[in-house]
Amino acid sequence: MKGKAEETVGRAVGNERMTAEGRARKAKGDARQAKEKTKDTLKP
Repeated sequence: MKGKAEETVGRAVGNERMTAEGRARKAKGDARQAKEKTKDTLKP
């Protein structure tokens, strides 16, 4: 959630660094969420 907000604000103010950091934060969160879903699926 924070990554998407940071990306949006960065884009709105024209700050490429903030936009990139937001994208990276969002990707990291997406990967973590996918990992947790996989763990839940594999539980007996």
